[in-house]
This record gives sequence, structure tokens and C-alpha cells, in this order.
Amino acid sequence: MDYKQELKAFFGDNCLFDEPMAQHTTYRAGGPAEVYVYPKTREEWSFVLKLARTANVPLRVIGFGSNILVSASGVGGIVCSTKRMNHVSAEGEYVRAEAGAALDKACEIACEAGLGGMEKLSGIPGSVGGAVYMNAGAFGQETFDSLEYFDVIDFEGRPATLLKEEVQHAYRKVEGVQDCIILSAGFKLQKGDFTQLIETRNTVLHKRIEKQPLDFPSAGSVFKRPANDYASRLIDDTGLRGLSVGGAKVSEKHAGFIVNFNHATPQDIKNLMEQVREKVKEKHGVELELEQILWGKFD
Repeated sequence: MDYKQELKAFFGDNCLFDEPMAQHTTYRAGGPAEVYVYPKTREEWSFVLKLARTANVPLRVIGFGSNILVSASGVGGIVCSTKRMNHVSAEGEYVRAEAGAALDKACEIACEAGLGGMEKLSGIPGSVGGAVYMNAGAFGQETFDSLEYFDVIDFEGRPATLLKEEVQHAYRKVEGVQDCIILSAGFKLQKGDFTQLIETRNTVLHKRIEKQPLDFPSAGSVFKRPANDYASRLIDDTGLRGLSVGGAKVSEKHAGFIVNFNHATPQDIKNLMEQVREKVKEKHGVELELEQILWGKFD
């Protein structure tokens, strides 16, 4: 039995073949994943990991796909979605969340429990696992500010719990997480004023609606913030707001976003990223660093 049939036998309906990645990324673009599975338990993860090793096929993990651009030709091997791992709970001063839970859900539960420290992360469109993976943040707050630990399983199938202080982390960067799969996370928060926390959360959500192009598919900020500046300011100052390639364009509402406004191909989006980088470097001498992750082969 080949590895695809073994996965199908094990996962049943939670295993899909040639699954269009456009349905699983917020850019709404991207070719098929050879195999797409939804592991939930540690046993299921161990099974997939072992099979990927034995069959020698690549394995990738996706949460909400809100930071990923998949090429038109798609990706081979196995893509594992954390979507079925979505439990979140608040107890005492802790919020514990599985990797596939929406980060925004964890923020909401924290605020409703009168716990402060995550309220400014409200509305970030990713999963908890994705947020830990890249130390996602907004409005001066980062995931690692309140993170205490996270549970992982390595590609050999060995589980471990990593404490925040054991992990090198910086702005949108966490060392060593590429070698494992994040299963869940624990956040230690501070007792706060319920009304104030809900108010801050609502203000943050409102600012997102006001400033971000939420009416078109996108994957948030395309580039990391350069030292002492903002990518969006540099892009704007270079006169690139509204610049388009095929169906992709630099958002008129927020120059840090690329939106899929008219059936953009993944290559349209990638070419536009390159154009923006070149033009900003030409004008400002600043090399913008991509915050988004590219999967598959691009021209």
C-alpha cells in the first residue's frame, strides 16, 4: 500500500487528495496539495510523521493559511492542517489553546475572563500555532509577551514542552520552531478590568476594519517592519499604492498589504512582491524582508 492509501485508510474523511490550496489560504490562490490531512491527537500526528519519514515525502503544517502563498503548481507530499485542534480554555490566570484555535478566539476568551495581555492581538487572522511560530503581533503587543510555554512534537514523533525562556525569539522571528510542530500553547496573563479589556479589544478590532483592506483576500503585512520605519510608509513614499500585476495589487487602503482583487494567480502576487522590493530598494536603499512564507515553485 502506498503512503497515500495508508493515510486514507487511517484518516478516512479527514484525508483529501489533490486538495486546492486556494481554499485553505487567505490569499485565495494556490494549486493543489498532493495529500491534505487533519490530524487531531498526538497519536495521529505520530502516525503521519512516521509515514512521511518512511515514505520520504515532504510534510508541511498549515493553520489558517493567513501568512502563506502557495504556487500555482501546488505542493507535493503531505500538508497537515491543525483546524481540528481548536480547544481554548481559561483557568485562573492562564489561557490554554490548541494550535489550530483562532488566535482571536483565545484573545476573546482572555478578555471575557478579565485577563490582560492578549487584547491587542485581537483580530489577527491566524491560528495560535501560527502566532507562536512567527511571534505574531500588533499594536505594540506580541504573542511571546504573554506566552509561558508551548507543546511540540518533533519530526521523529518525540513530544516536548518548551518554556518561553528556552527559546530565542525576536520581532516576527522564533528560533528552532522549524524543526517541530506546535501542538498547543499556554499564556500567563494578568487580572485586569473586564470592561476596560473588552473596550481595548473592540477599539483594536475597529482600527483593523478602518485601516485594513478586509474586503479583498490578502495575507496581512507582506513585509517585516524595517529598523525604525514601516514597510507601508516606504511603499507609500515610493508611490506604489495601487500598483498592480495581473489580479494582484498593492492595497490603496494600506500599502503594506497586497490584495487579490481580481482572480490573481500566485505568480501575479509573487511578481508584485518582487516589484515592490526592487522599487523600494531603488528609492530608499532599504531591502524589505518578506514576512510571508512561499510554498512550491515560482518562476
